[in-house]
Amino acid sequence: MTTTPATTSAPGVTVEQTAAFLTDRHDPGVSCLTALRQGGWSNAYAFDHAGTRHVIRFSSWRDDFDKDRYATRWTSPALPVPDVSDIGEAFGGYFAISRHVPGIPLDDLGNPEFRTALPAMLDALRTADLTGTSGFGGWDGQGQAPFATWQEYLLNAGNDDPAGRGHGWRQQLANSPVGIARFDEAYGHLADLVPLLPPVRNLIHSDLLNYNMLVDGPRIRGVLDWGCGLFGDFLWDVAWFIHYWSWYPAWSEIDFTEAVRRHFREIGLDVPCFEERIRCYRINIGLGEQAYHTYLRNWPRVEAAAARTLAIARGAN
Repeated sequence: MTTTPATTSAPGVTVEQTAAFLTDRHDPGVSCLTALRQGGWSNAYAFDHAGTRHVIRFSSWRDDFDKDRYATRWTSPALPVPDVSDIGEAFGGYFAISRHVPGIPLDDLGNPEFRTALPAMLDALRTADLTGTSGFGGWDGQGQAPFATWQEYLLNAGNDDPAGRGHGWRQQLANSPVGIARFDEAYGHLADLVPLLPPVRNLIHSDLLNYNMLVDGPRIRGVLDWGCGLFGDFLWDVAWFIHYWSWYPAWSEIDFTEAVRRHFREIGLDVPCFEERIRCYRINIGLGEQAYHTYLRNWPRVEAAAARTLAIARGAN
């Protein structure tokens, strides 16, 4: 739902358990087992086997791994998606094994590298072939998304889906010290903006920060973790960067909004209602951030997200 959670709902599979699991599954030839950065919904280890570096991840949910496997159909030089070789059950949840991708996370890049790496990847997402897929919103491991329109997906931000991860967040937020009044007011602004959105449908990653994009100089080496992937307006990924821009001091000299608009002008892409679309998606991202951190009971993060989202909704930034 958001980047860099302060706490996590990922399963706690230890390095010793992972070593035993891999040895049992692959033989004793597994070596160099190393813990990787833990995500919000999974944890991961890198390991060597048969001369190749791999990554194994564990999660309470399988659907993110199925989406990673489905996303390989869009792989290209500008959008390289690592192969997923195995998915199955483990430790009361699920595991996935994929090829290890060397590279530096986009999050750790300075200004020159960032300027070089990002435009081609955003264009690759925007122009990805969606033949054989359907719907809007979060797609599944078969490329099917549940909403008939992008607008319907966006307006679903206020619903507490009984089948969704973190169900119960709305009541928890209403009963919390933060309260739900600011959430509901921001949602009202979202609803006012939704009718202005054009009918576009593109591939969206929706989490390109959080160490999910690896680069080597100007070359993109891997786009990882498609669990948040959507079908909808390509400007969503742009809004994601704008929303979290201030978290990255190394990028402070870049006017990202102007850089993106300049890139669109250079390639001759007409982008109507740019400001309204970006504000609408930033409100939606902020609402999702409140729901997620409410689920984690991280009240300082909920308070910060509530204040910021309402300010954006009111047009303050």
